[in-house]
Amino acid sequence: MPGQRKRKSQRRHAAERMAARTSGPGRWEVVFETQSAAEWREGLRRLRTEAADIDWELTRIDTLCGRLQQPTTYRLSRFVPATGR
Repeated sequence: MPGQRKRKSQRRHAAERMAARTSGPGRWEVVFETQSAAEWREGLRRLRTEAADIDWELTRIDTLCGRLQQPTTYRLSRFVPATGR
């Protein structure tokens, strides 16, 4: 498929940048979580326009796939580096 190698390379480089920035001590903090896909899209749109303090390079989007027992959950987390003492 045309362009697939380029997309794979871009994803790999993005993953390497994320690993380099989050390799130190710290934790993932949940910024936004919902079980509604429409609410998820609206929440992301709102955060992109309003939240200037979010470093999008240090964010992670998780989609926790649901089954009959648990519905699908969408979660946006950001990496918070540990403060040195």
